[in-house]
Amino acid sequence: MLEVTGLTAGYHGGTVLHGLDLSVPAGTVHAVVGHNGAGKTTLVHSVAGLMRPGSGTVRLGGRDVTGLPAHRIARAGIGLVPQGRRVFAGLTVAEHLRLSHRPPPSGGASRPSVWTPARVLELLPRLGERRGHRGASLSGGEQQMLALARALLASPSVLLLDEPTEGLAPALVQQVYDLVTTLAGEGIAVLLVSPSPAQAVRCADRLTVLTSGRAVLRSDGDLARADPTALNAALELAPAKA
Repeated sequence: MLEVTGLTAGYHGGTVLHGLDLSVPAGTVHAVVGHNGAGKTTLVHSVAGLMRPGSGTVRLGGRDVTGLPAHRIARAGIGLVPQGRRVFAGLTVAEHLRLSHRPPPSGGASRPSVWTPARVLELLPRLGERRGHRGASLSGGEQQMLALARALLASPSVLLLDEPTEGLAPALVQQVYDLVTTLAGEGIAVLLVSPSPAQAVRCADRLTVLTSGRAVLRSDGDLARADPTALNAALELAPAKA
């Protein structure tokens, strides 16, 4: 469903990603792990249209969407759950859901399934309990669920998750990864980025380790779960940044 080939991107004349290749078939989870500064968010922003790649291609269902504006990429079927959640502090949960609901256009790219506010609340019942609460009054976990709901309401075929468990309690971390597995089971292609291999490996079908914008290891998820030695060793190639 999502295919990235030879992707190079950076900021202010500097290069962060160096010719990255990866693919995310429909119904699978591809986790990209690496220390802070490895290029994970640059990858997500390049795929989502928040920054223009220097070279390479991004294809969605065979269609070249490289460098399109973010709103066109979203309409094509790529949903983003950004790092830090970024919910609107003054809007209620119900208002977020109403404003985010956007059925896929007829004749567009095939979507695994169509999401409605009612279906999202069935998946995330806590949001239903908090429908009248504003974004600023939600807990970190509730904000993360709302950010996920907002992305789902565009009925994406590809979902980009940028460090979705950052700052969450362990019980909520497990809930997020359970949801990721559920969404992949719905046929959505999930690209998940995380600094923690121990977390990402829980639900990943494939893993890529980034170091200084380059893929230094590619692994099958089952193999990494059975023996994480190679995964952990690849992450030791570059120290974590302060």
